[in-house]
Amino acid sequence: MPEIDQKYIQNKFIEYCKVNTRSDEQSTAVPTTAGQVDLLKIIEKELEKLGLENISFSEEDSYLVGKLKKTTKKEVTPIGFVAHVDTADFNAENVKPLVHQNYDGKDIFLKEGRVLSTSEFPSLKKHLGETLITADGTTLLGADDKAGIAGLLGMLKFLKENPDLEHGDIWVAFGPDEEIGKGAARFNVERFPVEFAYTLDNGDPGDIAFETFNAAAATIDFHGTVVHPGEAYGLMVNAALIASEFIQALPGSEVPENSKDFDGYFMVLSNNGNVDYAKIQLIIRDFDTDGFEQKKKLITGTVDKLNKKYGTNRVTFEMHDQYHSPGDLIKEHPYVVNLVLHAYKSLGLEPKVIPFRGGTDGDFISEKGIPTPNLFNGGANFHGPYEYVTTESMALLAKTLIEIAKQHVLLNDKRDESPLKRKY
Repeated sequence: MPEIDQKYIQNKFIEYCKVNTRSDEQSTAVPTTAGQVDLLKIIEKELEKLGLENISFSEEDSYLVGKLKKTTKKEVTPIGFVAHVDTADFNAENVKPLVHQNYDGKDIFLKEGRVLSTSEFPSLKKHLGETLITADGTTLLGADDKAGIAGLLGMLKFLKENPDLEHGDIWVAFGPDEEIGKGAARFNVERFPVEFAYTLDNGDPGDIAFETFNAAAATIDFHGTVVHPGEAYGLMVNAALIASEFIQALPGSEVPENSKDFDGYFMVLSNNGNVDYAKIQLIIRDFDTDGFEQKKKLITGTVDKLNKKYGTNRVTFEMHDQYHSPGDLIKEHPYVVNLVLHAYKSLGLEPKVIPFRGGTDGDFISEKGIPTPNLFNGGANFHGPYEYVTTESMALLAKTLIEIAKQHVLLNDKRDESPLKRKY
């Protein structure tokens, strides 16, 4: 197979990292920041150069989509790849990517006294001799998810320049506001007519995550009765103490600091109050749908018990789901994962079925009926000044996407529908 154009991928990545696309959770605009539109328009022009069809940008959902036309005569269902343009809640103004050619495995000294050290970040040692890209220490880099974008464009460029390689229709989608969970919730998937898709968000080469958390958030209000403490007997109701009692009713072991792999948890985000009024904000996470529902029932049941103990409406609450794991849907369509596992093995990558301990755009897209697990983008240390990625990792992503498209042609009429299994 001809070589992937690594220089193209590297240049696109650096160009895009310099565009401030930090999303803003407090904004009600669509998308939440103007810089995201700036980058989407830049990518739109690049898709035109690469010869894609059906390119469109929607002002309603701020998604950019396009199609690379199929080169096979076989009946092959269209597949999709998704990357997001926004970056996380860390300084993204005036990003200055630094390119470290032929990385020598030593510590990298950045600005503001920051050190990208192999002792603190041992994964660096895997990239000896590669072209390592970092920020300068004052900003994030933006590898989440501009590494995914660059790898995806590298795949499109390769396939356009090598039309003899058979593939079906490939749709691509670039969206906003993933980091704040708003972008894909708005995505009109009628513009993205694929059987299944993959997000390219975080992770190491060989990773695939078809299960993420189910997520909910709750706000619990505690209403007390204030009287003079000297006359409080039988009259005072201390809201702060009821709030403490509520927290004590939560399973003490099911917290983030004691959780890993497929463990779920409750996390108290804040606990504030006094005798008159107190408020707790918390989040709930669980991979299993049944476990998720049980956790929510525990919240409801605890509120009921406290109201029976202290009086009706002493405790009120609001709870809402934030996103749902795509796992249940994807398990009904195991070919979506097994196709990737075949592609990984074909490339000599060790397949790693992992839990994604967060949420992705794939959660929302799957909920809209398109099974969408997450692959990888090859970067590390996301959301902060120690972010890095290598040109070789992004090129490997491009090569992996090419192999998935190739294997889909080979396997589409003899699908591997063997059940999906967790590795933990």
